[in-house]
Amino acid sequence: MKQSVKIYFANEQTKKDVTRELRALVRKAIRTTLRYEDFQSPCEVSVTFTDDEGIRRLNADYRGIDRATDVLSFPMAEDTPAIPGCPVALGDIVLDLERADRQGEEYGHGFERETAFLTVHSMLHLLGYDHETGEEDEREMRARQSAIVALCGYPVKDSEIKGVGDE
Repeated sequence: MKQSVKIYFANEQTKKDVTRELRALVRKAIRTTLRYEDFQSPCEVSVTFTDDEGIRRLNADYRGIDRATDVLSFPMAEDTPAIPGCPVALGDIVLDLERADRQGEEYGHGFERETAFLTVHSMLHLLGYDHETGEEDEREMRARQSAIVALCGYPVKDSEIKGVGDE
């Protein structure tokens, strides 16, 4: 069965070029996550590209944390009743491309792999996973992230599976 997902993109930054290849990478990470999770309902996801300042403002406004982060997830499906025949609005992903670029370099795996990882991480949040609710939940989410990132064609480090090196 062909997966039906509509992905909307917005670019609210000027630090990194948002190329066709970048959008394709994000689409692949989203679709791979949905396939891995066997999510078969038609759905919609919104992806906004931002920079350090943009994500800092959102983090302050919505989470009360006045600092930049790498990705924010705003799940909607849990609050929205399913309407037969209509796509499920899973929610919004906000990716800080400036930070993804720095982290990819810092971690030694590059911008593309870091962007795929952050997209998968955020998609799992949109699907209801939360690594902040306990050690077992964190282990489960990390294992899923690692498997999905590998399916996207990127190597996975042991530290990502074990939880070492988290901010």
